[in-house]
Amino acid sequence: MIETRRPKKACRRCETIHQRPAPSRPVERGMAGPGLLAHILVSKYDDHLPLYRQGEILARMGADIPRSTLIDWCGQAAAVLQPLTARIKAVVLASDRLHADDTPIRVLDRTGPKAKGRL
Repeated sequence: MIETRRPKKACRRCETIHQRPAPSRPVERGMAGPGLLAHILVSKYDDHLPLYRQGEILARMGADIPRSTLIDWCGQAAAVLQPLTARIKAVVLASDRLHADDTPIRVLDRTGPKAKGRL
């Protein structure tokens, strides 16, 4: 755990309170730092680990984060990363050639001969 101390100091002459600004975060007014957000996004989109399972894993580690909070963090992190995704899209579409894999993949074919035993 990283604890940030920001002591408040008051000036008796001008009666104002001075305090160091809080460290910047990717999500405004959020608790999650960039490392945690990156871990959640990579686990979700690259490792295909659903958020409810990530919540269970984090709870076992002592950080009980509700699924709704994880969902909000994913949306807010996507908004933060939007300029980067726009730039990547512009670079890809500006290239001379664009390669894609259009191979269809059937996840579940209920009409085939092997499907009768599974129904």
